[in-house]
Amino acid sequence: MAGALAQLRVVDCSRVLAGPWASQILADLGADVIKIERPGTGDDTRHWGPPYLRDTAGHDTGEAAYFLCANRGKRSLTVDFATPDGRDIVRRLAAQSDVFLENHKVGDLARHGLDYESLGKLNPRLVYCSITGFGQSGPYALRAGYDFAIQALGGLMSVTGERDDRPGGGPQKVGVAVADVMAGLYACIGVLAAIAQREISGRGQHIDLALLDVQVAALANVALNYLVSGTVPVRWGNAHANIAPYQVLPTADRPIVLAVGNDEQFRKFCVVAGAPDLADDPRYATNATRVRHREALTGELERLLVTRSAGAWLTALEPAGVPCAPINDLAQVFADPQVRHRGILLEVPHPVAGAVPLVANPIRLSETPIQYDAAPPLLSEHTDAILRERLGFDPATIADLRQRGVV
Repeated sequence: MAGALAQLRVVDCSRVLAGPWASQILADLGADVIKIERPGTGDDTRHWGPPYLRDTAGHDTGEAAYFLCANRGKRSLTVDFATPDGRDIVRRLAAQSDVFLENHKVGDLARHGLDYESLGKLNPRLVYCSITGFGQSGPYALRAGYDFAIQALGGLMSVTGERDDRPGGGPQKVGVAVADVMAGLYACIGVLAAIAQREISGRGQHIDLALLDVQVAALANVALNYLVSGTVPVRWGNAHANIAPYQVLPTADRPIVLAVGNDEQFRKFCVVAGAPDLADDPRYATNATRVRHREALTGELERLLVTRSAGAWLTALEPAGVPCAPINDLAQVFADPQVRHRGILLEVPHPVAGAVPLVANPIRLSETPIQYDAAPPLLSEHTDAILRERLGFDPATIADLRQRGVV
């Protein structure tokens, strides 16, 4: 069955995470994605290991896990577009494609005639998405943008981590490169919006996407807390600025998350905990009063929760409708029965390792389900096929390009 986006052709000149994350989503949904890589070295993340994928004999293949996480379903074409012939190859592919993705420094591709203005003249229907750290304009436009720096500059680290007055207090980055991942998601949304608009106007357009813009936008309720109140948000560690109790709490053996979202859930918790009077205490009767008296409430909850094991609390609270959860490591995540039922972990045939484990796309389409039939490509794996099928190059021409280092 053809994928939902099987009609789309994508040229992906991005590397590392934000751009490849966007193009992997498009590939998952059926688009034909050609990943443009540097001859000999390829995407930076091909070398960001260990860990590396292992073959059936247990030997490292040299395929880095980082690269594998964001590049399934694509075809790899190595081409040096700093050369005239290389530029011509990329331009010809763009001329017959729907989408062009790139995350080079501002102005970098213009030197090679691969900017939006140049390619848009060749193909007025082209949707061209530029992902940079700070956007195409502004005082920071020429700066390199990395997720860690964006998390810091964009305010996320200021509200992530334990409170300054507690052990281990101080700003922390999120354990996943969330600015990059969210930028990839926004890029994909932007591309699909531009494709939809093209159906009306007949023309493509340029998408200017900045990691900093994405990071600030994704602060969501925390940003509005500041804009509405004028009070700069602080770090709450594993607690919540607006809800209580919504935090990590100790039990007799290991901590759990208690995520009470309303007064009724709090009352249910108190009943399960054998302390129904706690819900009637004026300090804790409503969320607003619980937030104002969170320190006292936390002390009450800690005294209650340490009387039972984590398993006992989870078993009692879940059927009562009180949101709670264990704090799983990744081994526990992929062993979880719900995760396994949903098919989040999958295995795809790999030309070197035999098979590669991957994390499935969370989108579930009823009529055009995602097909996982193409592993992340080996470097230059599809160069000959693409040049032959898309551009009509014969074997002698391809051999000459290889000999000269163009591909």
